[in-house]
Amino acid sequence: MKMKKKPNILLTGTPGVGKTTLGKELAQRTGLNYVNIGDLAQEGQLYDGYDEEYQCPILDEDRVVDELDEKMVEGGMIVDYHGCDLFPERWFHIVFVLRTDNTQLYTRLESRGYTGKKLQDNVQCEIFQTIYEEAMEAYKEEIVHQLPSNSPEDLECNLEQIVQWTEQWMKDHN
Repeated sequence: MKMKKKPNILLTGTPGVGKTTLGKELAQRTGLNYVNIGDLAQEGQLYDGYDEEYQCPILDEDRVVDELDEKMVEGGMIVDYHGCDLFPERWFHIVFVLRTDNTQLYTRLESRGYTGKKLQDNVQCEIFQTIYEEAMEAYKEEIVHQLPSNSPEDLECNLEQIVQWTEQWMKDHN
């Protein structure tokens, strides 16, 4: 078995917290490969029905995991998704849960066209730290970290921290 030369990173958090913005920029700065699970599912039609209440397709989690497994074993992946307990624990070296102020999140989601129950449930998800708790249950506590994601300054600070972590990981594992 060959050694992993690059780490796998999970960026997770409620929709609208800035995972995609952070992930794409992080990939540019680190040379790691970025994958947005929503885009991957859409491209491969990795769905298992449609949720009428939330007006969105239902992810076929098993097919997503099958689709990604080989790349994850190779390493060097940044995965962006609003859930985290569907992924095997062995995939990730570190997990970042992005957190956003509720008022700001509400505005971001509204601007994406979220309304009614979908909007309320996502804001409540952030208020009750649902994704953070999910991450703490799914992964070793020491690899799960919360990051504030409210401003461009937070974005830059998060990028610097994760780039620094990635560089250190690569030194330690090569």
